[in-house]
Amino acid sequence: MSVAFRRESDEEHLEPKFELPIPPGPNLVTAAGPALLAARAAAIEAQLAATEGEARDPLLRELRYWRTRVATAVIAPAPAPDEAGIGSTVTFRLNGATRTITIVGHDEADADARIAYAAPLARALMGAGAGDWLPFQGRDDAIQVLDVERR
Repeated sequence: MSVAFRRESDEEHLEPKFELPIPPGPNLVTAAGPALLAARAAAIEAQLAATEGEARDPLLRELRYWRTRVATAVIAPAPAPDEAGIGSTVTFRLNGATRTITIVGHDEADADARIAYAAPLARALMGAGAGDWLPFQGRDDAIQVLDVERR
């Protein structure tokens, strides 16, 4: 029989399982970050305790990620009171819409009100104060900072 017609194992066709990627650079977090990361790791450990068989593999992979993030978390230095930085809540106007966001660490971010400090918008806001006009997306005066609050 030709090798071309031989049935190969289904295992040979599965995608390789890589570790979850760790964002580059230091793992800067807000003051609340270490507790948040530890809570996520604990939740996965609890889920893992109730799981058996091959379903444990993705949970173990995720647990390795969160344990690494807990071990490498560094609380970011507080920004100046009137300057945007990690842990600041910034109200600004962009494209005619007013938004309020909090700049946080990578693993603390969510889709709406908390953005990672490495996101383009957060990088544009870092170091700004109320009343500043900032360049963004190719425009020199795209962002107007209305208020900066340190949390």
